[in-house]
Amino acid sequence: MYILMYVEHMDTPLIIVNCKVYREGIGRRADIIARGAEMVSEESGVVIGISPTYTDLHRICHHYAIPVYAQHVDAVAEGAFTGHITAETLKLAGARGTLINHSERRLTLADIEGAVRDAKGKGLETVVCTNNDATTAAAAVFEPAYVAVEPPELIGGRISVSEADPEIITRSVEAARRVDARVKVLAGAGIHSGHCVKKALELGAAGVLLASSVVKAEDPAAVLRDLVSLL
Repeated sequence: MYILMYVEHMDTPLIIVNCKVYREGIGRRADIIARGAEMVSEESGVVIGISPTYTDLHRICHHYAIPVYAQHVDAVAEGAFTGHITAETLKLAGARGTLINHSERRLTLADIEGAVRDAKGKGLETVVCTNNDATTAAAAVFEPAYVAVEPPELIGGRISVSEADPEIITRSVEAARRVDARVKVLAGAGIHSGHCVKKALELGAAGVLLASSVVKAEDPAAVLRDLVSLL
């Protein structure tokens, strides 16, 4: 049975789990993570999304009542662009939105603008990743739904951005607000506990983007429960 809809709670934070291409986040493991996200979201009322690899995207979109985000989109039209991922293909696969300019898939400013434009044109929610408040301000000009600020040196570690560099969150929130008050900010890098999430929200973030703490966990649902436990 395919599940084509999910209940979105607009007044709650957004948590996005990026599976990257970790061995623990592909195939059957992607389903385990998605099932855990769906279960914990239903229990807590917090919106929890997942960003699976492309080969898992269609299946995850149609089997779980959670928002699903692609890991990247290319600013190209349909046609002779072998190996590229277009906004149209993501929409047809059932994606809710897409990450853009992740630190592991950096783009030029022109490509970011094009990717946001194309994704929004297909009704996809856009999450542009940045590494500081200056790039957050630059990204906000393109009017994405979210900007996710992630200091690269903290990604994959056990010290979260809300602990190591809380000012980068507050500065990014202020920077985005000055450009376009509609653009929300997610905090990322090193997020691994409910305390990390709570602190990020207290600093003005609208949610978090995280990966290894959930994806590599033996029990992803248990980690997700901890992440929402203080909300």
